[in-house]
Amino acid sequence: MQPRDSRAKMIGTSTAFSNLNMNATTSVRAIVTGHTRGLGAALAEQLLARGIAVLGVARSRNEALAARAGFDQVEVDLSDANRLAQFLAGDTLGNFLRGAQTALLFNNAGMVQPIGPVEAQDVAAIAQAVALNVCAPLMLASAFAAASPDAGDRRIVHISSGAARHPYAGWSVYCATKAALDHHARSVALDQNRALRICSVAPGVVDTNMQAEIRSTGLDKFPMREKFEELKRSGKLSTAEESAAKLVDYALSDTFGAVATADVRELPQG
Repeated sequence: MQPRDSRAKMIGTSTAFSNLNMNATTSVRAIVTGHTRGLGAALAEQLLARGIAVLGVARSRNEALAARAGFDQVEVDLSDANRLAQFLAGDTLGNFLRGAQTALLFNNAGMVQPIGPVEAQDVAAIAQAVALNVCAPLMLASAFAAASPDAGDRRIVHISSGAARHPYAGWSVYCATKAALDHHARSVALDQNRALRICSVAPGVVDTNMQAEIRSTGLDKFPMREKFEELKRSGKLSTAEESAAKLVDYALSDTFGAVATADVRELPQG
């Protein structure tokens, strides 16, 4: 059972769209998870800059975006499947998406821990990673589709990783959870849902806190660490802003969803 203050916070935010009321006629609306920092924050910024209303969903708030017109946010711990299920049973998504002609979902929130060989992985950390990296995106995808029955164009973007397609020593949990998103997208695409496209997209190697976390991991847990250190030293990491711009361009393009998995580094330029 949730503490009373947490439940009150969720219920209180489920119908509060003070900023979005100013943009009630916005025909394109996007939900972004993990919008408080890194790639998620950059995605929200990109969408808002293009006149797209954004609902951020994360366990904390992004105060830098809080006053922006067209933006609102709800605090939900996406690694807590029970709490997320309670949130999704409410009317927040339906209220936000009502009247939208194009509805977007960016499943961005994720975590890289636990890192290390299988015998060294904390079992509680494994459960948290699977809940955040797999359960939450799949639950949100289902709830998003159910909450947008009248939208003529619905698009789901799973933020995947090259780790979904290439195994890395020490990253068995991260690789497996990202691969799950890829296969979910492939399967949903076969469902031929009305006006719904989906793609699991690897954003490239992005210079975020997650990358800093990787570089601080011991070689005994992550033997490939030196590769990522070299990418940082040589300036080969993409900025969150660069990757977000490519992701949003692709998500809004006519070609989105033509394939179930993609990599921003391999998308046509321009």
